Amino acid sequence: MTTYRFQDSEQQVPIGKIICLARTYKEHAREMNAMVTEDPLLFLKPTSSIIFNKGMIIIPKRSQCLHHEVEMGIILGQKGKNIRVEDAMDHVLGYLVALDITARDIQSMAKKNGWPWAIAKGFDTFAPISDAVLKNKVPDPMDLDLNLKINGIVTQQANTSQMIYTVERIISFISEIMTLEPGDLILTGTPEGVGEIKEGDRLEAHLGSLCSLTVDVKRE
Repeated sequence: MTTYRFQDSEQQVPIGKIICLARTYKEHAREMNAMVTEDPLLFLKPTSSIIFNKGMIIIPKRSQCLHHEVEMGIILGQKGKNIRVEDAMDHVLGYLVALDITARDIQSMAKKNGWPWAIAKGFDTFAPISDAVLKNKVPDPMDLDLNLKINGIVTQQANTSQMIYTVERIISFISEIMTLEPGDLILTGTPEGVGEIKEGDRLEAHLGSLCSLTVDVKRE
């Protein structure tokens, strides 16, 4: 059973389902030629995709084009269904910075043919996450700088205030669809600047001064 790694805490919290959002930053939706929707768009990643700080992203043999997507992650601490917006923060345990790795060539073909694209998001190592911080360390999750460097060069940079949906709205909406449980992880979507990663790259992601994540890339 895979558990979160917390800063300044010995809590052993198993990682539950990984619920991801798409098109939560307008500029990213624009760069992907995609429409912004009234409700968040959701997809899932398996827990077997998780790797931690200093881990290795593996480019699978089935893909020739992986893309990076840096995101803020929300860890749930309480079970909830049909959670009211005003109660949503009571269900948060902590936050982290994550990468949603995508096999873009596989995803593009799936979209073109109207197929599901779980394969493009679900390979092992496709969900690197940092050590987490507890909620009380984060005064305002909607005002955090989010950035990614590849080989020392900034490729993605934004602030969570630019998100279309608030943390409270995201939690409330997801809980209308599925019961949220302790240990569930919500990846809140990526800003503009997504691009390809290659063997030998080093990725460094930051969520303000709270969380950092460094991973390398190699081929299978």
